[in-house]
Amino acid sequence: MIKVAIADDHAIVRAGLRQILTDVADIKVVAEASSGDEALTMIRTDGWDVLLLDIAMPGKNVLELIKLAKQQNPNLPILILSMYPEDQYAVRMLRAGADGYLTKESAPDQLVTAIRKVAEGGKYASPLLAEKLVAELFFDSAQPPHTLLTDREFQVFCALNKGKRLTDIANEMALSIKTISTYRTRLMKKMNLASNADIIHYALKHNLLD
Repeated sequence: MIKVAIADDHAIVRAGLRQILTDVADIKVVAEASSGDEALTMIRTDGWDVLLLDIAMPGKNVLELIKLAKQQNPNLPILILSMYPEDQYAVRMLRAGADGYLTKESAPDQLVTAIRKVAEGGKYASPLLAEKLVAELFFDSAQPPHTLLTDREFQVFCALNKGKRLTDIANEMALSIKTISTYRTRLMKKMNLASNADIIHYALKHNLLD
């Protein structure tokens, strides 16, 4: 029996996932979380085999959750669930330590296949994502600017494109305002942007807004 934990801030999504997995003989949902902070608490407990982790929840950032989970248990299988297309976030999530990436538009049988795959210690990638990974490997210079950001810079970028202030970002990331300002300066230089408005425009253009 594969014991699954679900972290998603939408109750209807959790209910839908639970319903899909209820009909699968070898999979059982044993824990749920509705925010990044609740997911962090859940990660620190035992009793489950695979974590289904939503990419965008209030509270602890998904990249931080992945890293903390892997620090605690390097063999913990993490399957990212996202409303965003694979070409937007998948590679970054996999680089951070996730074991698979699945869009919420995927068919139920894909979800079951992905859970079984990562539970066995494998990695899950759809054919489209596999092509994307190959493209990243051989044509890195052709990638959009946001893919060049470090994880910290990307976290600040995501917060800024939501209109958050530097003080709010600093509090959420437990860093100083000076450090956040430095990350902002670096990311804007890498992306050739001049203002927060440019950041929001870029995010909108590349479908990176929540």
